[in-house]
Amino acid sequence: MMFFYPNVGRTWVLSRRYAPRLTARVLFCLLLWTSVCVQAGTSALTLSTAMARTLADNPALQVYTFKRQILDADRSQATLRPAYQLGIEAENFAGSGATEGFSGGEYTLSLSAVLELGDKRNARIAAAGSRYHHLTAQREIEAIELLGEVTRRFVAVLAAQHRLALAGESAQLAEQTYREMANQSAAGALPLADVKRAAAAAAQARLTATIQEQQLEYLKVALAAMWGATTPAFTTVAGELYQFDDAIPFDTLLARVERNPALQIFAAEERMRSAELRLAKTQSSTDVAWSVGVRRLEDGNDTALVAGVSIPLFSGQRNRSATQAAAAARNEVMVRRDVALTTIHTQLFRAYTSRAQAVLTVTQLRDTIIPALEEALQEIKRAYERGRYRYLDYLSARQEWLGARRALIDAASAALLYGAEIEQLTAEPLTAPDTDEDATGTSP
Repeated sequence: MMFFYPNVGRTWVLSRRYAPRLTARVLFCLLLWTSVCVQAGTSALTLSTAMARTLADNPALQVYTFKRQILDADRSQATLRPAYQLGIEAENFAGSGATEGFSGGEYTLSLSAVLELGDKRNARIAAAGSRYHHLTAQREIEAIELLGEVTRRFVAVLAAQHRLALAGESAQLAEQTYREMANQSAAGALPLADVKRAAAAAAQARLTATIQEQQLEYLKVALAAMWGATTPAFTTVAGELYQFDDAIPFDTLLARVERNPALQIFAAEERMRSAELRLAKTQSSTDVAWSVGVRRLEDGNDTALVAGVSIPLFSGQRNRSATQAAAAARNEVMVRRDVALTTIHTQLFRAYTSRAQAVLTVTQLRDTIIPALEEALQEIKRAYERGRYRYLDYLSARQEWLGARRALIDAASAALLYGAEIEQLTAEPLTAPDTDEDATGTSP
């Protein structure tokens, strides 16, 4: 059994506009562990279809369209040069004596701007551009988390279908036993107390089947909610619950973790922080403000050119704290990456060992325990019909057999869920070849 988390980071699939391209990619790349199962009057959902619909329609991914639009606006803003300013200045008016009123006023019309030094504009553009890579990595992580969640919900529905089928079989078996015992009691071969016990067991089995059916309906609604649907358009899911992939060495899986977007995002963030540090450093470079204009001299009714330059003092010292903060933010990224790597290593080892234990449990239950319990049940049933065992012995054997089959479903679904967790942590299917090892001629 395997799940595949496609790397969709290079394609912006955030709205219906990109859905056809994404769907084609998913259906092409997806290594299916489900089988298409369409019967008359039955609409079966495969995992690949659930994944494709989730990636195309889940609102959590669609918001990245607007986030990118924000970055586009920020980048356009970063490309702008300092604006020109038009100024008007009046002097020597509304005073006393010769400057009374406006007759002695002098007026200046000027044009001014700031001349940026230290390559500030290119640093702004680079900082804005670095945010695209970080946003792309964030969207990849979001997509993988959604695929992991839709897989977990899909497995929950698949396991619930098996539990409902087992509950129906148990109810049918209990009802059949009750009818047989009622006939034998009518003939005087069994006490009435055993018949009443059988009737209670049949009612309990029917109740369990009803509860399982309701639980299945809820799980189907929860699965459909992954792509924004409120009512499931499918009646069943198609998949193999007891099919597992061969175990891959833990070291091979650990090597794949390095390609997980959850770690690669730190590289994108480090580039973003480095760009912000370069931008902060450019602020230490002094900008030059210039102005040029024309002044009208009231005395003599003459005009003259005026020009000016202003340079701020000690701007490098005033920007030192901002530069230190940007450098600290960049250094912090790699420390957080090491912490994340340690956490993922622990999660991967837990999922790896738990999956192996679950697969072993399935093997033992399916190949040894359940066949033995089934043979014992048949022997006890025959002996009970001949009067050699009590009804309680037969009921206990039947419950042990049904309990083992329920445990088989639980263990199989656990194995699939742990496998999905491993693939989410490595961002690769369990059976996908390792590129680096293939390059050396070694298979994983």
